Amino acid sequence: MTREQIIIDTSGPPAGPARKVADPKPSLLLGEHSLCPGCGEPVALRLLLEVLQELDIVQRTIGVVGHGCYGSFVRIMDVDVLQCLHGRAPSCATGIKRVRPECAVFTMQGDGDMANEGLQEVLHAAARGERITCVLLNNGVFGDTGGQLTATTVLGQRTKTSLAGREAETHGYPIPVADLVASLQGTAYVARGTVSTAGGVAQTRRMLRKAFEAQLAGAGFSLVEILTMCPTGWFVPTAEGPGYLGGSLEQTYPLGELVT
Repeated sequence: MTREQIIIDTSGPPAGPARKVADPKPSLLLGEHSLCPGCGEPVALRLLLEVLQELDIVQRTIGVVGHGCYGSFVRIMDVDVLQCLHGRAPSCATGIKRVRPECAVFTMQGDGDMANEGLQEVLHAAARGERITCVLLNNGVFGDTGGQLTATTVLGQRTKTSLAGREAETHGYPIPVADLVASLQGTAYVARGTVSTAGGVAQTRRMLRKAFEAQLAGAGFSLVEILTMCPTGWFVPTAEGPGYLGGSLEQTYPLGELVT
């Protein structure tokens, strides 16, 4: 449906009862997600699917997912997907891309998967300049297993294994994955976005598109870190999730493009 077809004339009263003129759900999204209310990961998934459709690369796209809440997305996304061992998605994606260089290959990983279990995987893939796109969904907790502390949990953040808040003396400092990747020469595009606000969602969508465009151009490795809400793991009411994200993770991990 074209833009002109979905514009509604508001200069006068409607001639008839309202009717649905456009489907707001991407056609690649096959059903409802099963994650907790207020989770930000379904928003990130939607942005990813919209970008794949927009670039018209769906038929030659292969995704690789790690282990986390987002693993359930494989049942509702109409894209070829491989689920691999914890933290190993960049290596699996590298193998797929080298065998099928004409494909657009991406990984979807949480912070526990990428930063705790497989940090070396993403760093080495970036250093080699692998022409893949990695998407990090960072909420600062192991959400799938109950909300434990991860390598990206920010100082002061409460988790099930840091009930008084993360302390540097006891737990160490959080690891800024996107900044580490951006420091490597093999990278073509690195950015950090958020889904806590409407503006952040729009900006993150543009970042995802640029990351895939860098891959399609053969420019090198690309990564988009997306800060997402996890009210359940943060012990905050669902409605307060976006505000908590803005006051915590977004303060430690500045938003924006790091490598373009």
